Amino acid sequence: MRSVVAALVLWTVAAVSIADWESGIAAYESGDHVAAIEEFRRLAAQGDAVAQHNLGVMFHHGEGVPTDYREAHRWYRRAAEQGFAPAQHNLGYLLRSGQGVPRDYVEALAWLRLAAEQDIAEAQHLLAIAYGSGQGTGQDYAEAVRWFRRAAEQGYVDSQNNLGMMYTKGEGVSRDYVEAVRWYGHAARQGHPMAQNNLGVMYALGHGVPQDYVEAYAWYTLAAQGAAYEPAINNREKLLRLMGPEEISAAETLATRLLEQIQPISMN
Repeated sequence: MRSVVAALVLWTVAAVSIADWESGIAAYESGDHVAAIEEFRRLAAQGDAVAQHNLGVMFHHGEGVPTDYREAHRWYRRAAEQGFAPAQHNLGYLLRSGQGVPRDYVEALAWLRLAAEQDIAEAQHLLAIAYGSGQGTGQDYAEAVRWFRRAAEQGYVDSQNNLGMMYTKGEGVSRDYVEAVRWYGHAARQGHPMAQNNLGVMYALGHGVPQDYVEAYAWYTLAAQGAAYEPAINNREKLLRLMGPEEISAAETLATRLLEQIQPISMN
C-alpha cells in the first residue's frame, strides 16, 4: 500500500504577501531548503496554514532541517486546526503510524475523516482501511467500500485495487467479479503490481471474464517484471505448466504490448 505523506503545497492565500510567499517557493524549488524553511517559518508565525503545513512536510522529510516527527506533528496540527485538508491528512497519518507521537487510531480517524470529506484521496483511502480493519472504530466493510470508492473514483490506484478486492470477496458489497475486474483493470493499467496479479488471477480462473491463460500470463508477467511481485512470479510458474509453447509466445507478445500502454502511477 502506498501511504504517501501529502507533499509541499505550492500555492498562496490572501492572508500573506505574495512576494514573501514566492520567495519561499523559489528557495525551495532551487534546492535552498534552509532559506525556504526560514521564509515558511516567518509566514507560519503569522498564522498562514499553508506555510505551517509546508514546515511540517519539511520537518517530516528532513528538508533543510534534520528529520523531526514531533516538530512535523506540531506544524501539521496548527494548520489542521485551521481546516487545511492536506495537513489534516498528514496529522492523521502521523497519529495512525505513531511517528513522533503516541499512536492514536481514534484521533487519527477524526483527522482523516475531516480531510477525506474535503476529497483528499489519500485520507479517503486510509479512512477505508481503518473501517476495514476496525482501527479506531468498529469494523464496517460497507463504510470501507464507500471510502475506497470515493478515492478510486479520483484515480487513487491503491483504492482501485482494494475496491476490486472487496468486490471479489463480497465484503461490504455483493460479490461481483465483473466489477472486481473493472477496478483491478483501472489500477493494473497504471502499473499497480498487486492489481496486475489480481487481474491475472481473474483471467486464470475465468471470474468476471472468459478464462484466458494468455491474458493471465501477460498480467502476471507485468507484475513479476515491473516490481518482482512474488505472488505473480509464483502464479506465472504454476500457469506455465498448463500452457503450450504457442500460448506462451502469444502471452509474452501481449505482455510487451500491455507494458507499452501502462500509465505510470502518479506519486503526487
